[in-house]
Amino acid sequence: MADEFDPADMVARFRARAEAVRNRGIPPIEGPDRLRYIEQAQDDFMDYAMLGDAAATIEDGVLVFRIDLRQSGDSPGA
Repeated sequence: MADEFDPADMVARFRARAEAVRNRGIPPIEGPDRLRYIEQAQDDFMDYAMLGDAAATIEDGVLVFRIDLRQSGDSPGA
């Protein structure tokens, strides 16, 4: 499987999913269900966006995502 799997394609799919979550509407639900839906959408967006920004590689047969969580000015050498 590793020979046909492209980590960059997977990252691109996560980027597309993040954009889809950001652009989707809210269905006609009310009350606590509406709040739960919005909170879940926020979590989905954050998860997909983080993976969409990752540098993905395959190292010794293991899929590795590197996600820099530092603030923009906190990178080494900055």
